[in-house]
Amino acid sequence: MTGGIGTARGTALCVGAVLGPGVLVLPAMAVRAAGPASLLAWAALLGVSALIATSFAALGARYPDAGGVAAFTRRAFGDRAAAVVGCWLYAAVPAGVVAGAIAGARYTAAALHASSAVAVGIAVALLAVVYSANLVGLYLSARVQLVLTGVLVGLLVAVVTVAGPRVDLERITPFAPHGIAGIGSAVAVLFVAICGWEATASLSAEFTHPRQVRRAADASLAVIVVLYTGLAVCTVGVLGDEAGDTAVPLMRLLAPSDRPWAAGVVAVAAVLFTVAATVTFVAAGARAGVSLARHGVLPARLAVIRGGEPRRASPCRPAPPRSSRWPPPGLRAWSPWRR
Repeated sequence: MTGGIGTARGTALCVGAVLGPGVLVLPAMAVRAAGPASLLAWAALLGVSALIATSFAALGARYPDAGGVAAFTRRAFGDRAAAVVGCWLYAAVPAGVVAGAIAGARYTAAALHASSAVAVGIAVALLAVVYSANLVGLYLSARVQLVLTGVLVGLLVAVVTVAGPRVDLERITPFAPHGIAGIGSAVAVLFVAICGWEATASLSAEFTHPRQVRRAADASLAVIVVLYTGLAVCTVGVLGDEAGDTAVPLMRLLAPSDRPWAAGVVAVAAVLFTVAATVTFVAAGARAGVSLARHGVLPARLAVIRGGEPRRASPCRPAPPRSSRWPPPGLRAWSPWRR
C-alpha cells in the first residue's frame, strides 16, 4: 500500500466516516431524550470529538501506519494490548457497516413510504456498492468520496439555510424538561456521532505526506462541528418536542409539510451518507486486518496485497483456514487461535 491521498480526499474520507447515516436521526433523538438541553450534550460531545481528532491526527502524522489505533497502542503498551485493541476494532467493522447500511436503508424506505422488504434490498445494494468501490482501490474511491462529501455538505448547508429562518426561540423553553438524567441520555445517544475517527487513523499511511494527516483532520473537524451545530440548533428551534415523533426529521426541516421533492432529497441523502461512511470503514478495516496479519495476530494469508490494495483482509470476508505454521511460536501462549 502506497500513499496517494491528498488533503482534500483525506478530508472527504474523514467527514464521511464521522457523519454517516446517524446525522439523519441523531439530532432528533437527542431532543427527544433531553429537550433543548440536548445542545449541552452536543457541545460536550463535539469538544471530546476535537480532542480525539487532534490526538489521532498527531499520532498518525508522527507514526503513519495501517494498523491505526492498534499500532499506536503497540508503541505505548506492547504487542498483547495492540492485539486486543486491533481485534476488537477489526471485529466491530462488519457489525458497524451492516448496521449503518440497514439504518440508511430504513431511512430511505421511510422517506419514500416503501415497505421493509424494499429496505432490505436497499441495504444489500448499498453494501455491494461499498465493497465494489474498495476493490477498485482507495485512490479512486477517495475521489468518489470527495464528490459525495461535497454533495452531502452542500445538502446539509441547504437544510440549515432553509430551516434557519424558522427557528423559534420559544421552543427552547423549558430548557431541560428531563433534568440532568435527560442530558446524560442525550450524551449516550450522541456518542455515536463522534465515532469514526478511529477508522480514519488506519488510513494515515495512505497520505502522500504526514503533514496532510493533520490538515485533513483539522479541515474535517471544522466541517463536522459547523454542520452538527447547525443541525442541532435547527432541530431544537424548528421541531422542538415534535422531533421524536417522526421517522424522517430531516424531511421536516426541509419543508413544513411533506412534499414529493423533499422525500426524494432525503432518500438520496440517506443513501449517500451511508455509502460515504461505510467506504471509509471498510477501507480502514481491511488495512487494519493487513497490519494484524503482518504482526502474526491474524492468519498470514490476510496480508495479501495486490495493486496496493488489500485483497483478503476485508472485515466481512471469511478468514482462510489456519496453517500449521501459524501462529508463530512466540504468540502461541496467548493467541486467540491457540490450538
